[in-house]
Formats: sequence, structure tokens, C-alpha cells
Amino acid sequence: MEQDRNKIEAILFTTGQFLTVEEISKMCGIGSIGYIKGILGELKDEYNKKESALEIVNEKDKWRLNIKKDYMYLTEKLLTDAELDMPTQETLAVVAYKQPAVQSVVIKTRGNKAYDHIKLLKDEGFITSEKFGRTKILKLTQKFYDYFDVMEDQLKEKLVEKMQDNAETKPL
Repeated sequence: MEQDRNKIEAILFTTGQFLTVEEISKMCGIGSIGYIKGILGELKDEYNKKESALEIVNEKDKWRLNIKKDYMYLTEKLLTDAELDMPTQETLAVVAYKQPAVQSVVIKTRGNKAYDHIKLLKDEGFITSEKFGRTKILKLTQKFYDYFDVMEDQLKEKLVEKMQDNAETKPL
């Protein structure tokens, strides 16, 4: 049992994203869904009891090892110090919001510097581009979803939340 708990915990830690019980089952080679659900429940309780910066989150039958909200400010600081500067992150946000985005529209929205941002984002593997008449179509890659830990169907909702949070914290 302890080895199975460790396998499940390792999978949640390594993927860093929400997983269904079926996905966890395949990854760790345990066939019993009920057994896995039991272990996930125990892990969730265990993390809730100990004074840790981590927690097991369960949303809509998907599970994830997450950083508690009290410690998110630390990771947000790390992300803002990451390899993508703020203007490039903002260009990426426009691409993500419009997904798939027409490059000429992104350039109109973000300005000519966005050409440099798009090149960097392609080089880093966050987006791809395909010819589309005289412009290009920009699409997010799996690396984007993994890096920012968001699922495609939740993307716009999370972007809108983030924009609202930023609007509330910016001084007038």
C-alpha cells in the first residue's frame, strides 16, 4: 500500500496538472479505480493535516498536487522572474485568449515588438505558426498547457479571472 501511495504522489508531483483517476491508474499501473480513489482521499487528508505548503486538490473528479494559496505569492514571483519578460507574456496572453490567433491581429493589438515576442515564443516552444494567406495562424502547444498548468477547456476562464485580479490590484 505504501508503495502505491508513493507512486500516486510521485505522479501528481511530476505532472503538476489535474489528472483523472483513470489517467493516474494508467500511469502507475494500478487497475482498481476505487483503490486509487481511496489512496487519493487519504493523501488529501494527510496533506491537510500536516503543516505543508502543498495540498492535494480535487476538482470535478480530477486530482492535482498544488501549492497552497498562502504560498502562491512565492511562485508568482518566480514566474515573473522567468525566461519570458512581461511584454512577451502579455503577447502570449493575447495569443492564448484568441486561440487560434491570427498573427496580424496580434500585431495590431500588441504593436510591432510582438514580432520579436512571437519569434521567442516559437523558439521556446509555447506556440506554433502556420501560413494563413499573407499572415500566419498562431496556436498554443502542449508545452504551454503544461508550463502554465491549465487545460485547454479552462483557458479563457482562467485568463479572464487573471485579468480581473490584475485590474483590481492596479492603482487608478
